Amino acid sequence: MPTQESPVAIITGAGSGVGRALALQLAKLGYRCALAGRTAETLDETAQLVAETAPGAEVITVPTDLADADATKALVERTADRFGRVDALANVAGYAPLQPIPKITDDLLRQTLAVNFEAVVTLTQACWPHFKAQGGGVVASVSSKASVDPFTGFNIYGSAKAAVNLFTKAAADEGKAAGILAYCIAPGAIETGMLRSMFNEKMLPRDKTLDPAQVAQALADCITGETTMQSGETFVMDSP
Repeated sequence: MPTQESPVAIITGAGSGVGRALALQLAKLGYRCALAGRTAETLDETAQLVAETAPGAEVITVPTDLADADATKALVERTADRFGRVDALANVAGYAPLQPIPKITDDLLRQTLAVNFEAVVTLTQACWPHFKAQGGGVVASVSSKASVDPFTGFNIYGSAKAAVNLFTKAAADEGKAAGILAYCIAPGAIETGMLRSMFNEKMLPRDKTLDPAQVAQALADCITGETTMQSGETFVMDSP
């Protein structure tokens, strides 16, 4: 049963896929979780699943537009106000448009950078003073294999995720003295709704994709200290 001393994690993209799987895993480990994402209904579904699989777990749902810097800052403050601390930030949410370079629009570029990279920076900044006050904290981010080997059309998505890789190293270096750790998981294709909105099973069979729970486990290991990764490292997780 969580207490006032139980660790607290903020999870973006918690309404589905890897974010939902991570919420379930951390709740079972006694974490109190702030579930963030665009859609209140899917966050509520995740909260209900947490209640069913981890009775007594404490969660709050915080619908958040990650492209809005003020909203991301408010997410962190609401979490700190509710639970009294913030121990981990899991940057799971992503936006992956599949578009050739000649067809990239200004709006598409802004949205892709805002969700995939700028939100990571803003959330990390907002968590930083809480981590320092507590003597440490963890930032665990989901990047993509596209950050090192972009599939055709994933040009700005892969570039934004490459920025997350580098920012992870920077955060680890700057946070070391304060006990702040940073890790990045860069998976290949994950079996999610977002993936299936772009690729059908004939194009990409299910046996060639990662289970969201596999990626969530890697993130959970980073957050709980069970990982063998070094702070600042980006781990490329290949699909089967």
